[in-house]
Amino acid sequence: MKYLKFLFTAYFFCISLMDFGQTTTIEGVEFSNNQNINGSKTLLNGGGLREKLGFMDLYVGALYLQSNTNDANKVIMANEDMGIKIEIVSGLVTRERFIDALEEGFENSSAGKSSPEDIEKFKKYLNDPFVEGDVITLNYHYAKTENGRLLTDSKGDLLLDEKVYLYKNGKERGTFEGLAFKQALFAIWLGEKPADESLKEDMLGL
Repeated sequence: MKYLKFLFTAYFFCISLMDFGQTTTIEGVEFSNNQNINGSKTLLNGGGLREKLGFMDLYVGALYLQSNTNDANKVIMANEDMGIKIEIVSGLVTRERFIDALEEGFENSSAGKSSPEDIEKFKKYLNDPFVEGDVITLNYHYAKTENGRLLTDSKGDLLLDEKVYLYKNGKERGTFEGLAFKQALFAIWLGEKPADESLKEDMLGL
């Protein structure tokens, strides 16, 4: 099954490159090949399906990095712009179950640091029901400086301290402070005890 998934992913990847290289279809979900995160051009590193009990499809997740790698620890520890995008593909993924899974993931996380307050933030930021087709995006922004000065974006706004930005369906819901939180968050999917080993491998392009 894993081999067939690889062949289908590779096939759709090639087709998407022929189509001006704009998107890649993963498990029936289209993902942009590039995303602008905090002023940095990031690339689709890989993605795959999160399953439960081996047959229930829950969501498709994709990892965006500034340069492709299959080194999970490098991704987790890196202090650079990157992101994870998740599209819900089942009505089984309710808001409550999603947050419960995050809480369990933080408990199993092999890096960084999170707190009970972070889970409360998720509850606050994601206070509406989930439906099939919802897209959750978690983008990490790192502070950009030049000659000791903080840089600004095209609007003149400061590119501030390290933060994870949470979006639902393209709308910003809130932020989480610090590199340590980002490390714990990304380790949910890429750490030593990932939420789904197969999804981890797919995100890393293995």
